[in-house]
Amino acid sequence: MVEMIEPTKGRVFDPCCGSGGMFVQSEKFLEAHGGNAGDISVFGQEFNATTWRLAKMNLAIRGIEANLGHTFADSFRNDLHATLKAEYVLANPPFNVSDWGGDRCKGDARWQFGEPPVGNANFAWMQHILHHLHPQSGVGAVVMANGSMSSQQSGEGTIRQAMVDKDVVDCLVAMPGQLFYATQIPVCVWIFAKNKAAAPFRKRKGEVLFIDARKLGTLVDRVHRELSDEDIARIARTYHAWRGEKGAGKYADVAGFCKAAKLEEIASHGYVLTPGRYVGAEEVEEDGEPFDEKMKRLTATLAQQFAEGQKLEKEIKKNLASLGYGF
Repeated sequence: MVEMIEPTKGRVFDPCCGSGGMFVQSEKFLEAHGGNAGDISVFGQEFNATTWRLAKMNLAIRGIEANLGHTFADSFRNDLHATLKAEYVLANPPFNVSDWGGDRCKGDARWQFGEPPVGNANFAWMQHILHHLHPQSGVGAVVMANGSMSSQQSGEGTIRQAMVDKDVVDCLVAMPGQLFYATQIPVCVWIFAKNKAAAPFRKRKGEVLFIDARKLGTLVDRVHRELSDEDIARIARTYHAWRGEKGAGKYADVAGFCKAAKLEEIASHGYVLTPGRYVGAEEVEEDGEPFDEKMKRLTATLAQQFAEGQKLEKEIKKNLASLGYGF
């Protein structure tokens, strides 16, 4: 997410900052690209008291100055940065939270795209993030449960449609499963842009980029997958090329991986934003071998494998019989 939205200058905000990992990654990104720590201002908020203290300590030992509020607090019911309009928002909120206090936040000014359901905080988080983005240059990235791309329950489909129609959705990335230690479910990344005509990027109004990254990453053990630097670079480079970033190369749709879709096409899919619906199937390279020759070769190989299987079966039966377990 940091590589995609490139927080290089301005205010960086995380409304559910945990122990401050997004801020640390932002500082690392700055260092890697020759920036200075003073180029960004860090703002955050955290509900859990212990985690809030850990975040303050984590940032302090790294020399990162940050405004995490005067205390730990609920972002929805006690927004400590109510007037903040940030150039960048990065967030990994808890998924599908049902007890977020939505019944006490009805009619809030942040719900510009529709009242989020009381039983699920996903679209409350996204609208909270959009509320805190700078109206001209704000770009946000948030990790969400996959259901956010297609759910029609409790008005979520209507909110999603409003966000697309009002052109604040810039990119959707479908991620592989097993990326997290706490959950193995696959997730998605939403990228928001408050002004798709803002310099220095090309005007991309009425367009959304879809990236299907579900096949990327490598299993490091039975239950955990990691994205390589090359995987991350590929996703980020595709987004940068699409939005017309200097030096990112020319963008082109790639079957099975990425597709730039117009709002009319999205509307024809009922405003379901699952990337797989748009990118299509991956193209299979032709090997040049005629079909008849290929079938003869494959059936010959299969016959050989069957014969080897029968031979092994006889050997196993023979060995079992020598042990007194013949059948």
